[in-house]
Amino acid sequence: MSLEDAFADGPAFIPYLAAGDPDYESSLEYVEALERGGADIIELGLPFSEPIAEGPTIQNAVVRSLQGGMTPTRFFEFVEDLDVSVPLVCMTYYNLIYRYGDEPGPRPFVEKAASVGIEGFVVPDLPAEESEPLREACDEFGLDLVFIVAPTTRGERLERIMEQVSGYVYVQARLGTTGAQTDVSDQTDSSLARIADYDVPKAVGFGISSGEHAERIVRSGADGIIVGSALVDIVAEGTSAARQTQSDDVATGHERGDDPQAVADRLETLARELKDGAMVGASQRPPHPERT
Repeated sequence: MSLEDAFADGPAFIPYLAAGDPDYESSLEYVEALERGGADIIELGLPFSEPIAEGPTIQNAVVRSLQGGMTPTRFFEFVEDLDVSVPLVCMTYYNLIYRYGDEPGPRPFVEKAASVGIEGFVVPDLPAEESEPLREACDEFGLDLVFIVAPTTRGERLERIMEQVSGYVYVQARLGTTGAQTDVSDQTDSSLARIADYDVPKAVGFGISSGEHAERIVRSGADGIIVGSALVDIVAEGTSAARQTQSDDVATGHERGDDPQAVADRLETLARELKDGAMVGASQRPPHPERT
């Protein structure tokens, strides 16, 4: 299934987790739980030591993943070991893509990604104006290149992004870095309106943390929702509880705390809430007028 195909039957739910957070085996369980909860596409973070677009929640996930031994080579093994059928997108930084092969350039990374089942990339630090080598490699191996459109993206820069994007466009709901929020940004509606005439699915991310948020955003015209920090928070809380349990066990000799299955169950529950919210939002949206 291609990325655009994932939007064909209604709003797409696109969750994000950092691959290998907090360890390889647990992370496999967590990603698979997202598919059970209704994910249509899954964004997998390949950790980089300087995640400039991320807030503290995902920065900490990146640290845990790196401490657990995640590398580009291990990432590709991780993708191969996953038991999921939905499309996978690699979210990472251009340094890792560019320096992967024996010679600098994106082609070896893209070729390897395609061979293990990755369908596309989100590369937050790669400007559209400098994306041609990666775009060419993606075209060669049949992968999509997703770009982020911020609330401030306009004019020639917006046109350049929309010329290069494929799969879906990642609509940044608010300025700043990633992180779960308690409300929906007023900037979402204007951002969607600005790109409404472009023929590519629009998925909104940054700050979504509940089914109510998902409903509101899809009702406003989004073709999908992207959720990261709210899910990563569940992983972080389970990891903290497990580490505290380990400390307690040393003192008491008892085993307690959050095992990976309990964390996976909570991820699946929130995923289902988010997907259900998106579907409700779609049912409440007025039909698009016919274009002539």
